[in-house]
Amino acid sequence: MSRGHLRQRSPGSWSIKYEGPRGADGRRVTFHKTVRGNKRAAMAELARLQAAVADNQHVAPNRITVAAFLEERLRLWVMTKQVSRRTTQDYHGLLAHIIPYLGARPVQQLGTRDIESWHSVLLTSGRRDGKEGGLNPRTVQHAHAVLALALADGVRHGLLTKNVAAIQKAPKLDAKEMAILSPAAVDALPAQLAGHELEAIAIVGLFCGLRRGEILAVREKNLDLDEELIRVRETLEETKSGIAFKPPKTKAGIRDVSLPAIVTDVLIAHRKRLLERRLMLGLGKLSGEDLIFPNALGQPRSPNAVSAAWSKLAKELGLEVSFHGLRHTHASMLIAHGVDVVTISKRLGHASPTITLQTYSHLFRPGDGRAAAAINAAMGRSS
Repeated sequence: MSRGHLRQRSPGSWSIKYEGPRGADGRRVTFHKTVRGNKRAAMAELARLQAAVADNQHVAPNRITVAAFLEERLRLWVMTKQVSRRTTQDYHGLLAHIIPYLGARPVQQLGTRDIESWHSVLLTSGRRDGKEGGLNPRTVQHAHAVLALALADGVRHGLLTKNVAAIQKAPKLDAKEMAILSPAAVDALPAQLAGHELEAIAIVGLFCGLRRGEILAVREKNLDLDEELIRVRETLEETKSGIAFKPPKTKAGIRDVSLPAIVTDVLIAHRKRLLERRLMLGLGKLSGEDLIFPNALGQPRSPNAVSAAWSKLAKELGLEVSFHGLRHTHASMLIAHGVDVVTISKRLGHASPTITLQTYSHLFRPGDGRAAAAINAAMGRSS
């Protein structure tokens, strides 16, 4: 056991002195810590620190604040390319929900009660747009996830003994079913989309389940109408700094998606119109690198502009569903027809069937034998 002692500095304040682990030169490093409370609390803290040294669990005192620590971690994540440009932009926005409330506190002194209080403030008065009220619980969850990710790094690198954001969980979300198209709306939509500039894009989203960025990144070489496949190899993302291609977020995102007949027919007609337009513009035939869903000049479309155009069209058609809702509708159709979760997960590009189950659990109705079979398949068990 390392040596240590304490002395009273003032009423309710104690100075702890103890020996830490041995350094590279074999000598023990001496640490000092101030403890608030009575003598019993100070003695308990000294015993805890000495036990941590003995068990090789000691963390050297550090006064880095939560704000400085988070900013440091985000810079490192960007430098090491652990996050994309879009994710970096999102994380910067989420730090604005963390730093004003927890930023001044030393990260080593951050406790579960701090996390709990922070959640409460965000949920009741956390809006930063000048309006009264709290943040959406989902936003609080996202901010919590960023903090937890950074604190996990702190534990791994020996700065922290525990991740308090993993102990104090994020607020739960209310179970709300996502907006999807009804079977009748699905049947009617192809005719309603006929001739519209979004026809092919929306049909691929609805009947293939591709994400918006994945659709807009499809190149001529990735579309095989003979084999009736779209090979998902890239995605298009839009940030404040512009539009850029990037690989799918996970390996599961790289996949071949089979095309139903309705999609093949629409894409054949769409590709024919695309070739005609290219010839009119003097762009020539399609090369393997050319996009299947470009803008009028043959350049990548703005993902945000596509979503805005869809919102306008959906309103005209009386559909209360986002463009991403087409993907959710696709998943719901597969579930309704008894497709197993593993197959659905692979088609959607989810990293694991667990994500699929978590996202669409409300669509697996109690008492539905197909749902049980699908879950058994996901867990690798026979029905």
